[in-house]
Amino acid sequence: MKDISSDKFIEALKNHDMDKLRDIPKSDLHNHFTLGGSRDYIKLQTGIDIPFCKEVLSTMQEMHNWNDKYIGEKFNNKEMRKLLVDATFVQAKHDGIKVLEIGEDVWGLGEFYHDKIEYLINAFQDANQRIAPEIELRLQIGLSRHCPIDYLTKCLEHFWGNEIFYSIDLYGDELSQPIENFIPIYKKAKSQGLRLKAHVGEWGTAYDVKKAVELLELDEVQHGIAAVTSEEVVEFLINNHIRLNITPTSNIKLGRVERLATHPIKELYRSGVDVTINSDDILIFDSDISKEYMRLYNADTLTAEEIDDIRINGLRRL
Repeated sequence: MKDISSDKFIEALKNHDMDKLRDIPKSDLHNHFTLGGSRDYIKLQTGIDIPFCKEVLSTMQEMHNWNDKYIGEKFNNKEMRKLLVDATFVQAKHDGIKVLEIGEDVWGLGEFYHDKIEYLINAFQDANQRIAPEIELRLQIGLSRHCPIDYLTKCLEHFWGNEIFYSIDLYGDELSQPIENFIPIYKKAKSQGLRLKAHVGEWGTAYDVKKAVELLELDEVQHGIAAVTSEEVVEFLINNHIRLNITPTSNIKLGRVERLATHPIKELYRSGVDVTINSDDILIFDSDISKEYMRLYNADTLTAEEIDDIRINGLRRL
């Protein structure tokens, strides 16, 4: 499938023209806004210089250590939290993002917005309108996997019933607690009409991906690259129309994939799995979407035409 920008996009990739590539519409459906913004904007506004991670990390704890060293407590107040929201829209605008799915972790409501859900919603909508009104904001509810279920349930009381929220996402250490614990939350989220997502299959197995989709009735999986190791799970994803929102550079930098040329996105896409290409944590991985496209093309992971097809797929509302 092609759209009006396809020829320009393919030409920009083949000519290695990043400026033209940035002008072409694209989506980012897997972006953690606290680490998803423009480092130049953050430095301009605060003087804080955040370098991207050049080495390969081997555990989530190493990633947390990097975060503690270069970011730490610097942004843990209401004003700085809003600055990170602004920085994410600045970055997205610069990169030609037209659909951006981001949101706040439920614990942040009390920490940064005085338990006022309207303040939280306004922080994102205001930044959207001030900085990049051309971007479709898909506001997400974020859940930290390590938090007790009772605590998350209490926090979520403020979020239910707000039609502005598009999706719910579960992230953090896949092994922190059984996925079954989150079934009641996801049943409630489904009844609210939210699109159901969760991080799984980044560190876990193909079986973990299938189990999470079945138990939580997921529509989309953040990462999900472990699915490639099982033909059965790949077929399951195809038959059930489950989208995988994949973050290639993040997978490399966290040691989940050895080489970009052999990244699982190649086999998953060519097998017929619904995939998109996303940033994850731009401040850590230097992974804006245009760079992700160019890196995949330069590594011969996918053809320009295949990357364009994935780009268009990410812009489609399901």
